[in-house]
Amino acid sequence: MRRPVAAVIAVVIRGGCALLVRRRNPPDQGRWGFPGGKVDFGETLGAAALRELFEETGIEATAGPVITAVDVIGADHHYVLVAVPCHWRGGEPRAGDDAEAAAWFALDALEGGDLPLSAGVARLARRAAALLAGETS
Repeated sequence: MRRPVAAVIAVVIRGGCALLVRRRNPPDQGRWGFPGGKVDFGETLGAAALRELFEETGIEATAGPVITAVDVIGADHHYVLVAVPCHWRGGEPRAGDDAEAAAWFALDALEGGDLPLSAGVARLARRAAALLAGETS
């Protein structure tokens, strides 16, 4: 029996910008989205998000509580992506692992439609920014 695959996405917002990676592999190859990947057996969601974040971007962070979970269902895959907000601690983005590129993007730039984004990236970035701003006020 086929089952969904548990995965995480690390949502990092810093100075009004979201950290995104351009995917090297399917699904969403060539699209910009949050760093992330599959959760290893015995690994917590926070630990998985931080591991994937570092592997794909070189960024160090601390993990916050889960924001949401979304289904990504295609003809040959079903991922349950758990969004984990991560607080930047250090490093500058560099593409690694299965990321083709990594960069900071202003939140406003995510709304224009000029950037090929994975589904829901702009909405989730805004939601994470609002939640993180609430933590610091």
